[in-house]
Amino acid sequence: MKKFLRIIGLAVFFIPFIAICQNNQPFNVAQYNVIWNTPSKNSSESMPCGGGDIGTNVWVENGDVLLYMSRSGTFDENGIMPKLGRVRLQLLPNPFANGLFKQELHLDKGYITIYGKSKDAEAEVKVWVDVFHPIIHIEVESKQAVQATATYENWRTEDYEWTNKLEFNASRAFINAPAKPIIRKDSIGFDKNNVLFYHRNRKETLFDFTVKQQGLDSIKNQLWNPLNGLTFGGSMYASNMQPKKVVNGMYAITNFSGWQLESIQKAKKFHVKIALHRNQSSSNETFKNELVDIIQKAENTKGSAEASMAWWKAYWERSHIAINTTKVDTASKAWQIGRNYNVFRYQLGCNAYGNFPTKFNGGLFTFDPSYVDSNYKATPDHRDWGGVTFTAQNQRLLYWPMLKSGDFDMMAPQLDFYLNALKNAELRTKVYWGHNGASFTEQIELFGLPAAFEYGWNRPENYPVGVEYNKWLEYVWDTALEFCLIAMDKQQFNGDDITKYIPLIESCLTFFYEHYQKESLKRTLNPFDGNGKLVLFPGSGAETYKVAYNASSTVAALQVVLSRLVQLPDNYLTAQKRTFWKSVLKRIPAIPTMQKDGHTVIAPAQAWDRRQNHELPQLYPVYPWGVYGVGKPNIQLGIDTWKYGAEVPAQKDYISWHQDAITCARLGLTEEAAEIETKKMKDSQRRFPTFWGPGHDWVPDHNWGGSGMIGLQEMLMQTDSAKIYLFPAWPKIWDVQFKLHAPFNTTVEGSLKDGKLEWMKVTPESRKADVEVLLP
Repeated sequence: MKKFLRIIGLAVFFIPFIAICQNNQPFNVAQYNVIWNTPSKNSSESMPCGGGDIGTNVWVENGDVLLYMSRSGTFDENGIMPKLGRVRLQLLPNPFANGLFKQELHLDKGYITIYGKSKDAEAEVKVWVDVFHPIIHIEVESKQAVQATATYENWRTEDYEWTNKLEFNASRAFINAPAKPIIRKDSIGFDKNNVLFYHRNRKETLFDFTVKQQGLDSIKNQLWNPLNGLTFGGSMYASNMQPKKVVNGMYAITNFSGWQLESIQKAKKFHVKIALHRNQSSSNETFKNELVDIIQKAENTKGSAEASMAWWKAYWERSHIAINTTKVDTASKAWQIGRNYNVFRYQLGCNAYGNFPTKFNGGLFTFDPSYVDSNYKATPDHRDWGGVTFTAQNQRLLYWPMLKSGDFDMMAPQLDFYLNALKNAELRTKVYWGHNGASFTEQIELFGLPAAFEYGWNRPENYPVGVEYNKWLEYVWDTALEFCLIAMDKQQFNGDDITKYIPLIESCLTFFYEHYQKESLKRTLNPFDGNGKLVLFPGSGAETYKVAYNASSTVAALQVVLSRLVQLPDNYLTAQKRTFWKSVLKRIPAIPTMQKDGHTVIAPAQAWDRRQNHELPQLYPVYPWGVYGVGKPNIQLGIDTWKYGAEVPAQKDYISWHQDAITCARLGLTEEAAEIETKKMKDSQRRFPTFWGPGHDWVPDHNWGGSGMIGLQEMLMQTDSAKIYLFPAWPKIWDVQFKLHAPFNTTVEGSLKDGKLEWMKVTPESRKADVEVLLP
């Protein structure tokens, strides 16, 4: 608090640029490699490995090397995101039986190595994923000639229905639904010397189910349907290997069948490959032919391993934050924060180029649910909060940190998710309310319609159409606006062309402008209030303050998105449109305030009916909307809201999606930010340090890691258009080496040691004048 008052009083300690020079100690992410010296007990002790849009969980158990396979955008007809199977590698004689052992995730190169030396054998297995071709590689190098068996294991060998009520959390649309989902079997078998496996969605899917429930059959043929004909799977193959037999077994609590490839003869080297494919193919045969083309293209491409390693090298050169690395103490929470920041960024990098965004509830790295909670009697395909369901307030936390980490090329999957569903969101607005604009709800399926359970199966006869019959989600329309701001920030940070996202931004704004005029005209003769402002009622302050009147989170969202829209370069808007949106901006009401414990604080809304959840949306004007904060007017309002604005203790927390560390950093509250960030980013309770959760969500909880990344970035550097603030909430006892991105194609890197800035480099140099170094 004292530090912050010095800042706003302009008594800021500026570091003279004469002390700034270029670093001679480059960052090496390999210092954070995760190393295990004993095998794992089960899949919950697995290690992530991935690239492109593929993720694998890799572990060694009872002498076998195992890996689960996942790929972005693989959704079955019920809306589940199933694993693509499990691979088991066995070597005889076995180097991983009762001897030396080392499993290492090489962050700098993107792959895993597993070394084993037993009485009879010594070998190393390398697992890596091609960033540019959808191929998983398992390479074996042995000192002795060994026999190898690679088994493709799958548990979807027969149709079945869910029997455990917790299973329905994997596709929430079926909770309380009039029909139960049937989990359809995959197609699996030997294909010459390969194992071919795939799943093709049946004709009726969750899309049809949802459209009918929500009364949209009249426009069904106009709606985008990404589940129709979706086929996904792959082929496992290796030279010097041939089909052996089909085996049956059980892993954890799930029965499976396994298709084995066995070495034709013993050898010192083996190279098992699993090629994956996903497409809305016109037929099974088309899918198979496309898969063959993928394999041939990959086989004809030389240097794939080198290209993938080069990609990871460039990835780590973009950005980093390393804390207390001079004298490494792995038990130190500060060191763990720095390590886990980078390790979690590796997990995000594994879905750099997916067709769909990285899922907040496990990403590509879920494992058997019975190891999360023994009450879950479900297959490895399970994840709470569903597969095709995307929850905006959770998803945003995975993509905001990519701005400062410079991972702009990885942001398209999330932004395109909304763009692809835009037409569906606009059509539902037309059907239900007869006006324009995209009505995106908080929790939507990948085709842009509300999840069926949240829309409500037992809706009262006169309940308004289009509104979710759900006490948490009713009237939560505003969360898509964050992705509109992310798109505009992407343009401001990196100069990216966001022309294709302008219709999305304008449509989201149009919904609010037209919808709330229409709502007002239902109650009065005027579309606006007595001051000519929109009346944002009925609304919602996140999922917490329900049936709200001018919720502060919505007001701030509209103010900021409109302000940024009209400030975009001339090529994005016509003069006529810019004038129109400026006029809309003038219609947005003020952020409401209230008195609490003798202090003026941001109010959740001007009025509300009830408190439902435990978010703290009265602080959304601080983050994500940036109305109040370091270097901005009336920051004390934000500080007092943090101190006095919460109504119940549960509104402040560090787990999962809670953004308290981010908020405190934005307000310059160093001690509070550091304390919360330490709790959030310390090692997880599982063997792999960033497999947090389940928290409110699932394991590994990716919005836990994403919110932690943002918090650390905001403690270290904040930006406001051209202005750059360094160390606005950074503890001086944390030494740090960093490189982060700022608006207008700027990078800032440097090193802080013993509370003093050792060196700093700003690129381009012309931006040095915009940097303020804030140190106590």
